[in-house]
Amino acid sequence: MRTTPPTHAEADAWITVLTKYGHLHTAERALDGAWTVTRTPTSTPHTLHDPTLVLDFVADVLHDVRNSAPGTC
Repeated sequence: MRTTPPTHAEADAWITVLTKYGHLHTAERALDGAWTVTRTPTSTPHTLHDPTLVLDFVADVLHDVRNSAPGTC
């Protein structure tokens, strides 16, 4: 369990990695630090205004990726 809140740099890093590996269709960072992300070309965009929301979103994506990976139970 975390004892410190996530930083904008940590959120940026996670979004960059998910985009690089093809788990996000688009990811755009606003001037205020918020991210607007879509997982697929037809999915609804999500605007994430806080690093905590970004990490919650990342956790959901990683959960889906792990559950859809071949060889998982």
